[in-house]
Amino acid sequence: MYRKLTKDEIAALESQNCRANDWNLIEVNDEFDTKYIHQVVFSGNIRLGQFNSIFTFDGGIQKHSGLQNVTLHNCELGDNVLIENVQNYIANYKIGSNTFIQNIDCILVDKKSTFGNGVEVAVLNETGGREVKINDKLTAHVAYILALYRHRPELIARLNAMIDFYSRKHSSEIGVIGNHVYISNAGLIRNVRIGNNTRIKGACRLENGSINGNEYDPVHIGYGVIAEDFIICSGSKVEDGAMLTRCFVGQACRLGHAYSASDSLFFSNCHGENGEACAIFAGPYTVTHHKSTLLIAGMFSFMNAGSGSNQSNHMYKLGPIHQGIIERGGKTTSDSYILWPAKIGAFSLIMGRHYRNSDTSDMPFSYLIENNDETILVPGVNLKSVGTIRDAQKFPKRDNRKDPNRLDQINFNLLSPYTVQKMFKGTEILKGLQEHCGKTSETYTYQSCKINNSSLQRGLELYDKAIRKFLGNSLISRLEYHTSSMENIRRRLQPDTSIGLGQWRDIAGVLMPEQSVAELLNSIEAGRISKLKDINTFIADAHQNYYSYEWTWAWDKIQSYYGLTLATIVPTDIIRIVKDWKNAVVSLDKILYEDAKKEFSLNAQTGFGADGSNDEQRMDFEQVRGNFEKNPFVASLLQHIEKKATLSEKIINEMNSINYNNYGNTSF
Repeated sequence: MYRKLTKDEIAALESQNCRANDWNLIEVNDEFDTKYIHQVVFSGNIRLGQFNSIFTFDGGIQKHSGLQNVTLHNCELGDNVLIENVQNYIANYKIGSNTFIQNIDCILVDKKSTFGNGVEVAVLNETGGREVKINDKLTAHVAYILALYRHRPELIARLNAMIDFYSRKHSSEIGVIGNHVYISNAGLIRNVRIGNNTRIKGACRLENGSINGNEYDPVHIGYGVIAEDFIICSGSKVEDGAMLTRCFVGQACRLGHAYSASDSLFFSNCHGENGEACAIFAGPYTVTHHKSTLLIAGMFSFMNAGSGSNQSNHMYKLGPIHQGIIERGGKTTSDSYILWPAKIGAFSLIMGRHYRNSDTSDMPFSYLIENNDETILVPGVNLKSVGTIRDAQKFPKRDNRKDPNRLDQINFNLLSPYTVQKMFKGTEILKGLQEHCGKTSETYTYQSCKINNSSLQRGLELYDKAIRKFLGNSLISRLEYHTSSMENIRRRLQPDTSIGLGQWRDIAGVLMPEQSVAELLNSIEAGRISKLKDINTFIADAHQNYYSYEWTWAWDKIQSYYGLTLATIVPTDIIRIVKDWKNAVVSLDKILYEDAKKEFSLNAQTGFGADGSNDEQRMDFEQVRGNFEKNPFVASLLQHIEKKATLSEKIINEMNSINYNNYGNTSF
């Protein structure tokens, strides 16, 4: 309950150098005590809680909650707040309980504000046309649709209307600073909503934004940060002089070391240091660490940008109007360059400088190598790289989101209908090149790229191994514990749903059948889905059903790839698929094993050993890098080979044991 100040309390406050424009506009908690309020100027409507707790800070220093040397205008304070040494004032804020504010310049709301919601970010195209209106609930998937589905204007209009409704609903002339917030040594904070448990230490200037920390996953804003027109989601850290203008920072991101970004979107677990971003769509796990790296007008995800990576989004004609896409899992080496527009296939490695506009999206797991100003495409070769597999394993382990309400749905699978459909297409293209140009041609031309004959042959082999590995994986996972009879097997092979057939899409981290994407978009356009939370629920449900949809796709491909049907499949067919799978898995793992061994070769030991003797070099290397056979990844690779070989034998034995009435007691 709140009450007016008593005459004795007013007198006590005045004796402690406090004053008010009108003492009657102040309400206080029933347990209010004037003891810890000194040198405070009250203006407008004020509501104060109780002050009866002690804050303990690093180093062991303690301070009692209270108010000292501050001007408050139209503010409501929760219980046990400590505010001291505010150079200017705090105006038009509701401040939660157990919050600490010290040594700051000014915190105010000076107009009705949406706190960053509805700000238009000119992503991908600096000149506009793909604007995404940011908001507290923005996911990578909704942003993807807003940015890339401009060919459906009714869809975009309805999505923007939802965001506008949300922005208006959450607009206010009063700002909020949540519970257990810590703000110290900060400059101007204007029109910023600050969530629970947020820590702001030394920020220079924050204007028109939302900091959506909570008790599960606080946000940290560090020294020297300047941010304007922004939203920062739970679990993120923005520090060390980072500068943001019109940016969305998703959950568990890290931006620091003077990183500069404008008109950019960063989604879950992105990490940016030292470099610069302009008009980028940084899907989950986009990482850039280097001072000389510029990411501009591109879409990325699960991507690592090397030192000096750069792109060019205009050719000095009509301005910066070009854009590019590096599909999930891309990497750029040091000093790489790409001339936009371009589209690079999933899990590809880009080396050197590329001046031609290529589309290698149907050639996943490839290398793009510069040679004499030409782009050499090496299809599928990244399937041989131990680094690719290591990346796929580390991404789930590096999901730092602790908020139970995870905005982005993320599928980490390396082999999926999305990547394998591209291998099927890539195989078709490579075989078409052979038929058109001849199998003995020295080189082939595809999408302004050159492909050497040997690379084409190797690409076909690697794609075939990966396809057989994926199809076998899907079959074995589906049949687990269901191999007692052919009836059980056929029942299990029957897909649960028709959803999953046809093309699949990577919607900025979540893998969905085109059918599901079409249903979502049509439902939005028709008004059947009219709320942002319902869009997020639809996508979350699709993500939850991924393996059911994957099997629908995989079973269709197994039938066409092996010439089978549900009615005709017999144990020998399953044995054939399992043997193909085993050979593919073991073959690829052995390739990876040999690739890993290169990291422990004599060449890799160059520079080790203080005085250069062979024994010292070897011992120094082993102390730092370890022994090859004991390396955790190598050990897991060997275990994987053994495990898969054992599993294949188990399934083959189970197939041989089936008493198949139509075929007698034949051993397969």
